[in-house]
Order: sequence, then C-alpha cells, then structure tokens
Amino acid sequence: MEEIIIDAKDCVLGRLASFIAKQARKGFKVIVLNAGKAIVVGKPKKILEKYLSRFRLGGTSQKGPFYSRTVIGIWKRAVRGMIGWKKASGKKAFKLIKFYEDVPKEYKNKETVNVDRFKKKVTDFITVEKLSRLIRQK
Repeated sequence: MEEIIIDAKDCVLGRLASFIAKQARKGFKVIVLNAGKAIVVGKPKKILEKYLSRFRLGGTSQKGPFYSRTVIGIWKRAVRGMIGWKKASGKKAFKLIKFYEDVPKEYKNKETVNVDRFKKKVTDFITVEKLSRLIRQK
C-alpha cells in the first residue's frame, strides 16, 4: 500500500480534507503532519461562534451529534464528512488516514507531497490549533 505524506502547514482545512478523502478512497494510506498549523478561512470571531454554537445546540450529552474539541478531532470530522464513512468502503478508507499535530521522528526525513495548490493567501483566518484552544477554553 502506497503512503502519501502531507504537511498541512498553511493549507486550507476544507480544501486539503477533500484531497485527503479522495486519496484514501483510492486506497492510499494518508499521513497528515502539522495538522494544527492548517488554517480555516474566514473571520476568526465568526468561525469560533460557528463551532461554539454546535456545542450549545442542546439535548442530552448521551445522544449526538458529538463534536471534538481537539485538533485531531476537528480534522477527523472534516474528512469524515467528505469520505462517506457510513458505508463499508468509507470506513475502510477512513482507517487509512492518520493525523499528527507535529512531525513524529519516523517522518522527519521523509519526502512530503507538494500541496501548494491547497494554500491560499488570505488575511482573515484562524489556525486549527488556535481554534481548538479557544473552543476548549469556553
């Protein structure tokens, strides 16, 4: 099984998540490094409000939907929505994806895929790491 290593630093979360989902559905093992350094485009206040409103929807804590407050959880939720995870093929593809907040020792010297097309020069954005920190504070 071929392995695709991606450095998510300064990449747009949604654009990169769709690429990751496609590659996993094709059968490639996908490793995402620096997941916390990816960005979510938009005004930071609005993005934070959107994520916080999901937690305030009400209902009991035993029923869903469940939203994670961690960097890895935010990434998994984004990719999961694009992969068709309720089907057997989607679950199989979802297991092929690994996320890391930093670069582990075993991937330090390995070559990463060129992801410049997923980077965008914007002024209004928030990193996934900062978003996760702000969500956990509230």
